[in-house]
Amino acid sequence: MKLYFSPGSCALAVHIALAESGLPYEAEAVNLRENPHTTAGGVVYTTINPKGYVPALLLDNGEILTEGQVLLQYIADQVPEKQIAPAAGTLKRYRMMAWLSFISSEVHKAYKPLWIPTASAEKKDAAWAVLSQRFEYINHELGNREYLLGSFTVADCYLYVVLTWADRLKRSTDAWPDLQAFVKRMNIRPSVQKALKEEGLI
Repeated sequence: MKLYFSPGSCALAVHIALAESGLPYEAEAVNLRENPHTTAGGVVYTTINPKGYVPALLLDNGEILTEGQVLLQYIADQVPEKQIAPAAGTLKRYRMMAWLSFISSEVHKAYKPLWIPTASAEKKDAAWAVLSQRFEYINHELGNREYLLGSFTVADCYLYVVLTWADRLKRSTDAWPDLQAFVKRMNIRPSVQKALKEEGLI
């Protein structure tokens, strides 16, 4: 398999899941600042993924699979013995899917104004206020658990990535100590270290 990513983007969650899975994979960066977007190998990215964004996963059969939530579950389902996702059809699996959906729609997307250099301070502060509400909820739900569902799953990969964006944007998460503790736990996982190194982030 080959993962197409942009360093530190949401694709990092899939990168971590691949490292966690133990499956063989390659990872190729995509320059999203260039127009047209191109891969590190010089290929116009839309010829690989017409959607134009990351992540995308080139499967061993030559097909392309996209959308982070789907890729995380696909990877987990290739290695059921690793138990990085609950078994399909179980209530715990649906709880993990609910977390993936929540992180995607209510946290990931809420960051958008903060990444836009021309966005006004008011818009950025409004976006942070929304994110703060979401972080309060996650902090409460996480509580004293090490991971979202108690044991590690691919949903934790996604949560980790969106939480690290706050630090990149110089926004404090001091109000949510359980989230900070979660990030510290994730940081020392070998899979996280591997993915960060492969993306040139450490």
